[in-house]
Amino acid sequence: MGDVPRINPDLVLKFQFPENFYEYTERDVALYALGVGAPGPNPVDPLELPFAYHPKGQEFIRVLPTFAVVWPANLTETLKSVDGLHYDPKLLLHGEQYLEIYKPFPTRGRIRNSSRIAGLHDKGKAAIVELEVLSYDVGTGNLLCLNRFTIFLRGAGGFSSSSSKLFSYSKRTSNLENVVPLKMKAFTDSPPTAVFEDESHTSQALLYRLSGDYNPIHSDPAIAGQAGFERPILMGLCTLAYAVRAVIRCLCFGDPGRVQSVQGRFLSHVFPGEKLVTEMWVDASGSKVAYTCKANGRSVLSGSVTLTPPPSSRL
Repeated sequence: MGDVPRINPDLVLKFQFPENFYEYTERDVALYALGVGAPGPNPVDPLELPFAYHPKGQEFIRVLPTFAVVWPANLTETLKSVDGLHYDPKLLLHGEQYLEIYKPFPTRGRIRNSSRIAGLHDKGKAAIVELEVLSYDVGTGNLLCLNRFTIFLRGAGGFSSSSSKLFSYSKRTSNLENVVPLKMKAFTDSPPTAVFEDESHTSQALLYRLSGDYNPIHSDPAIAGQAGFERPILMGLCTLAYAVRAVIRCLCFGDPGRVQSVQGRFLSHVFPGEKLVTEMWVDASGSKVAYTCKANGRSVLSGSVTLTPPPSSRL
């Protein structure tokens, strides 16, 4: 770790985050949709055009569920403020993302974000931090969603007081019942229920950047080179949105309101302009989906999505 101090878990777990706010309009909703590839290969696809345009007016456009991941803005800056959390920012990796949705998202609004440390784990050479954010609609007071960001801090491990037992703290939140992610290994011998091929644009990262992710590794060739990449890479949360779009389009007939939870583990980088192929497997209930996403044949993302029961099962 060089001259970076060791993590102090007592200080980290005592840290109180100030609330922050995010305000958006229909324009931001549409810009986000374009930033994550909607409406896909066909710009007039009736299943995806409503994410960017509606003939009755922009107040009627649909909001992608993953739009909520941009509400807790400046995540990397937020982590820098945590007392006792010492690490090299250049060695930070976004490992996983989890999202629970409780209410439909309005097409415009002001969001109040309440954050806390939900997990801290010493992995020897690395540390894992879990940051949970509850997001409320200021206008109604409704709790809209929960985000959990799992951050992998390379070189920041080794802070346990005992060498025989590594420090591990976890106090996760879940407000949904029966949200049990499907395991990919259960489907290794079966063909996928659906497959969706999509194209990311060569400027996709620059477009997604306009939704608030200003990490220069996604825009500056010099910074990307310092991190070992031949050119800027696509945001992992953008790739996650591509996969969730595929689920909504192929399994929900374009209805984002069926998505209850999203989980994704980031496996590898994606370069803007690469083809993204999402394979999906659905369980017998029709409400649990396992998926993988590949970029030019490389596995870059895997995870699960929980859906409300299909309309036919509610009759």
